[in-house]
Amino acid sequence: MSSPSKRREMDLMKLMISDYKVETVNDGIQEFFVDFHGPNESLYQGGVWRVRVELPDAYPYKSPSIGFVNKIYHPNVDEMSGSVCLDVINQTWSPMFDLVNVFEVFLPQLLLYPNPSDPLNGEAAALMMRDRPAYEQKVKEYCKKYAKPEDIGASPEDESSEEELSADEYDSSDEQVVGKPDP
Repeated sequence: MSSPSKRREMDLMKLMISDYKVETVNDGIQEFFVDFHGPNESLYQGGVWRVRVELPDAYPYKSPSIGFVNKIYHPNVDEMSGSVCLDVINQTWSPMFDLVNVFEVFLPQLLLYPNPSDPLNGEAAALMMRDRPAYEQKVKEYCKKYAKPEDIGASPEDESSEEELSADEYDSSDEQVVGKPDP
């Protein structure tokens, strides 16, 4: 890569051609929103979240800032701010990773394998450890209440066709678990 700004442009373009709905802020490439669908066969399946992404000046050498805009009930996501607690984004980021990795691997893995021992939402973590069925019910309630296509400004028809594409196209075996799931 010739420069971090070229890499930002390329990563954003790769995200857009991967069928993610991306909405830039002020036509820039440093801050934007991405519509993210909950992973299939998870408690979050069918949910759609608007995720705010901010790329620092030093991207890709410094990790992007990632946060859920609409509410999500998860031990590793702050319920009020939407901040995400994920080691690969916050501590072990590498320039080898790109934005497609964030949305096709890292965030789905976060939702599939929550880590209640390192919570940003202490209530969700405690409920998950104490009463798993009640935790699962609350996750589903939040999905129904806050993660419908209309909650992010999408129409249900648009959402279903994008979800079908992402479910089928991106389940490749070379993008499986990065490391081991949290116990």
